[in-house]
Amino acid sequence: MYDRTIRRRRLTLAALVACSLLLLTAYFGESSDGALHGFQRGVFSVFVPIQEGASTVLKPARDLVGWVGDTIDAKGRLGELERSNQNLRARSIAASDALRVNAQLQGLLNFDNAGGLAAAKPVTARVIGQSPTVWYATVTIDQGSDTGIRAGNPVINSDGLVGQVTTVTGHAAIVTLISDGEMAVPARISAGGAEGIVQTGAGGPGDLRLKFIARRYRVDPGAAVVTAGTLANSAGLQSLYPPGIPIGAVTRVDDPGTDAQKIYLHSYADLQKLEIVQVLTAAINGNRP
Repeated sequence: MYDRTIRRRRLTLAALVACSLLLLTAYFGESSDGALHGFQRGVFSVFVPIQEGASTVLKPARDLVGWVGDTIDAKGRLGELERSNQNLRARSIAASDALRVNAQLQGLLNFDNAGGLAAAKPVTARVIGQSPTVWYATVTIDQGSDTGIRAGNPVINSDGLVGQVTTVTGHAAIVTLISDGEMAVPARISAGGAEGIVQTGAGGPGDLRLKFIARRYRVDPGAAVVTAGTLANSAGLQSLYPPGIPIGAVTRVDDPGTDAQKIYLHSYADLQKLEIVQVLTAAINGNRP
């Protein structure tokens, strides 16, 4: 039974192949006006509208599938671009931060060499906190007594005097800025030598002044003010600050040439944007000029 079925299928397949060959031979052998060509054109004319209709009906579905595929691909590419952008942004920020810090360190090195402060055994530190109040101006640094820092040590940055250490722990210290109302720095006019005290005035931290300058001294706007150093011979009166550290420039003088003259300063160091500082841990020749 099984063999007869197989033979029947083979005979049918052979008959179909033979018919196909006969039709193809007749089709290519007749002219374009022949019966087979006419039959082809009739079938084509019947199925073309059906094909166009099916294509029109199925187009939204094809478009939807294509849109979904394109959206998935686009989201994948967008995710890759975002990750690449984040990586580039992180590298750019790190490079920018490194350049800024390096510039500050180079500035401190130049400042130490120019001012002869290398002998003061400077310890470089990073500012890790700042006082939230306006009137009590302090910052916290990430170095302390473990690196030789003690209370009273002067603190500078590449622009000039910042303040002095007032509280110390093993790994950190608090620096009180020269803009704090409790600070008083012995100072002098760099060019003329007139001596006084740098303190904040009644206007608060931004009101930095050079006080107690005798009226016989003429002080002009733009004059540089620096630390005075030790002036007395007594060991108990030695200055905490080495001489010649820049403090600020005179911005204006009210009532000049009188006992009531007021000399206003602008600090060279930007006390609101401190990042890298140095603590001078050793006195230089008793901090004498």
